Amino acid sequence: MEWLDLTFPTPEANLACEEALLDECEERGGPEVLRFWEHPRHFVVLGQSNHIASEIDLDACAREGIPVFRRRSGGGTVVQGPGCLNYALVLRMSADPAFGTITGTNGAVLQRIASALQPLVEGRITLEGQSDLTIDGLKFSGNAQRRRLKTLLFHGTLLHGLDMALVERALRMPAKQPAYRNGRRHSNFLRSIPVESVRIKEALCEAWRATEVCHRVPTERMEELIRKRYGAREWITRL
Repeated sequence: MEWLDLTFPTPEANLACEEALLDECEERGGPEVLRFWEHPRHFVVLGQSNHIASEIDLDACAREGIPVFRRRSGGGTVVQGPGCLNYALVLRMSADPAFGTITGTNGAVLQRIASALQPLVEGRITLEGQSDLTIDGLKFSGNAQRRRLKTLLFHGTLLHGLDMALVERALRMPAKQPAYRNGRRHSNFLRSIPVESVRIKEALCEAWRATEVCHRVPTERMEELIRKRYGAREWITRL
């Protein structure tokens, strides 16, 4: 597996990069990749099927200059920005029998990530809901998938310093909630882990045996995806 530590200047480019890397692996035999990125400005990202008006306080986002985008995978609406280390795994389904199903993939990938991070934190890391990582019932990582015929994208965010008050202002209570949330507000449900991003990256690279640097970024495919989807208002506001 190759690793790529690269943050693009715009949110839409960062979102497009993940799908472009997936397409490269699926359609052109490109490498499996572990990518990291963390944007210096706050923005909101909807899941593919989230309804914008019910998930986001658009007036609050407008007042604070927080733009809204939509990703291609499922899962909930999230705030991105400083304190949110994003990772993306582009994987071949043939690499592990567990990757044949959504549930199997969630378990296999998140257990490996939890094992990698456990020595860095106090408290036991557990998998809750469908794809959340928690400590003492508080969520520090949400994750999602996009699946192709032969490959999959598994990506998520690891909170290590996010402004929880900003999350409260920007996001409404989600329409769909895992049972373990028990109706808790964002500030009572989310937490950060006090671990520097460089240590998180090292632990995940070791866990996934990502030893080679990725030098091939499919920028032309990224630009196409930005035009057609990630930078297109009709895609972002379609629901």
